[in-house]
Amino acid sequence: MPTVPTSGVPKPPRGRHLTARDAMKVVLVAVVLLVFFEGTALRTAGNEMQPGWERSVVLAVGKPVGWVTDLLPLHKANLFGWASFENDVAESGGSGARTVLVTGDSMAMPLDVEIARRLAGRKGTRVLRDARLGTGVSKTDLLDWRKLSAQQVRKYHPDAIVVFIGANEGFAMPGPGGRQVQCCGGDWKDVYVGRVRRIMGNYRQGGKARVYWLTLPLPRDGDRQEIAHTVNSALDAAYRPLRSDVRVLNMEEVFTPDGRYRDAMDVDGRKRIVRNSDGIHLNEAGAQVAAKLVLQRLERDFGRALSP
Repeated sequence: MPTVPTSGVPKPPRGRHLTARDAMKVVLVAVVLLVFFEGTALRTAGNEMQPGWERSVVLAVGKPVGWVTDLLPLHKANLFGWASFENDVAESGGSGARTVLVTGDSMAMPLDVEIARRLAGRKGTRVLRDARLGTGVSKTDLLDWRKLSAQQVRKYHPDAIVVFIGANEGFAMPGPGGRQVQCCGGDWKDVYVGRVRRIMGNYRQGGKARVYWLTLPLPRDGDRQEIAHTVNSALDAAYRPLRSDVRVLNMEEVFTPDGRYRDAMDVDGRKRIVRNSDGIHLNEAGAQVAAKLVLQRLERDFGRALSP
C-alpha cells in the first residue's frame, strides 16, 4: 500500500476545535439575537406582503416575535451608530459645471443616487454624493456637522446643497452654561435651531449657493415621532432668517400627511411601498418621490439645464 506524502501539508491550527454541536449553538444564539433586535422588521415585512400562504407563514412567526421584541425594545438600539463612513465622494458630470452636493446621514441614501441619475447627462451639471452614516446634528461623537459643512464648502464649492439628515437625532446637547439639555423640550429645540442655522449658513456661502433641506417623514415608532416633530419644527425656525437662499422641503406632509405613518402611498397612479422595513428610511420608490420634488425646486432656482 503506497504511503501518503506528508511534506508540504500544513499542520492543523492549534487550540480548541468547535464541534458540530458547538457550531449549532453559535448559529442558534445568532438567530435568537437577530430575532430580538429585528423582530418588528419581520412582522412589518409580513404585513407588506401580498395575500397568500407565504404571508400567512411570515406573519405566524412575525407577530409573536414582534410582540416579544416590543416588550424588549432592543430593536431601538443602534448597533452600528458608531460607524462613520467618510466616503470618497461619488461624482457624476464634468468639471467646470454647476455642482450639486447631496449630503446627510443614512437618510440621504438612496436619494443621492436618484438625484444623480436624474441629472445624469444634463450639460453643465455635476453631482457629488457624500453621505455620513451614523451621524446627526445632535450627535457629535463621530463628527460635528457644523465643522463638516464648512469643510465640504471649502473643498467642493457647491452651487446647490441637498441635505437629508435625522435618523440619529434626540441626543442630549450642551445648552446655555454648558448644562446638558435633554430632548425634546423647548430648550433642546433652541439648541438644535442654533446648530442647524450655522450649518445652513455655511452651505449658503454668503448667498452664493442654494440649500435644499428635507424635513423628516415621520417614523413608525412613537418615540421617534416625537423627535422627528421637534427636528422638523426646529428646521422651520432655523431657515426663516435665511430663506432667500435656503429652502425647506416638507417630506413630513408628503409621506406622513396629517401625522399618520404609512408604508405605502399612491405614486404615478398606483400604490407603492415607499418606506424601508425599519419604519424610518425611504426605500428606492420613496427616494424617487423625494428626488422629483427636489429637482422641481432646483429647476425653479437654476433653470432646467442647471447650467450657468
